[in-house]
Amino acid sequence: MNRIAAVVVTYNRMNMLKQCVESLLSQTTLCDVLIIDNASADGTAEYLSGLKEERIKFIRTSRNIGGAGGFNLGIRKAAESGYEYIWTMDDDTFPKPDALEKLLDADNYLKGDYGFLSSVALWIDGKGCKMNRQKMKKNSYDYAGLLEQGLIPVEQATFVSLFLKAETVKMAGLPVKEFFIWGDDLEYTRRLAVRMKMPCYLVGKSQVTHAMHTNNGSCIATDVPERIERYRYAYRNENFAYRYEGLKGIIYYVTKCCFNLVRIWVKNGNHKLRRSWIILSQMISGVCFNPEIEMLPQGKQI
Repeated sequence: MNRIAAVVVTYNRMNMLKQCVESLLSQTTLCDVLIIDNASADGTAEYLSGLKEERIKFIRTSRNIGGAGGFNLGIRKAAESGYEYIWTMDDDTFPKPDALEKLLDADNYLKGDYGFLSSVALWIDGKGCKMNRQKMKKNSYDYAGLLEQGLIPVEQATFVSLFLKAETVKMAGLPVKEFFIWGDDLEYTRRLAVRMKMPCYLVGKSQVTHAMHTNNGSCIATDVPERIERYRYAYRNENFAYRYEGLKGIIYYVTKCCFNLVRIWVKNGNHKLRRSWIILSQMISGVCFNPEIEMLPQGKQI
């Protein structure tokens, strides 16, 4: 068994998954690949069952448990299986051949003193992927030595090429599976960087392509009508995430919600009342959303 498990969550995107797996098997540094198949119905199960590569392992869930449930399960299984490092990504993520090598170089330079490392995510045109922009610390330029190494301190990232140690998972717990989609990575990375005050970094030399359908980011004010209901998860989940950061987090969350309410009515979009109600309803009902953070069993060997 290798020291590193790449955890990939997939749902009905077999062709994307194939390219992701090929990218992982072509890394200059070896890793095992743990795929969480969220009950796909597009032939993914047959594809995975037919693979002969011993480095690939997969778990098929009985139902779609969402990206949050998938990463919760995958990170748990990787940590409990004895891997030293865990590297997460979606099925439409294609790491460059040396992406993992550069993450390990950063791990070595930092002597393991970090909560998470995050790669640069590019879109298919080579420009930055808007959905995966890390939130950098305001005082990043105070770390000149790190900047020379291509490392930038951050306090928030996504699960698209997130690298962390299994021992960190043991200390911090698992992603909140009840989020289902959206915000599970925001909460988890902020749990490490903000609430636990662990140093976390963007690794500029590690790059992946995130082949999303578009590179528009996410905005409830301008998104297409078919995707509006998804934002219920976003505003509910962020309600939970920022409440646990105290008064400062609550003020940020309320300010962000108010800003987006204004954007809805300023932008020339449709369904203005529906979009507004999603934000307002989750600002209120989200207060009662209190899932427990799961910890790995005490004494588990990692």
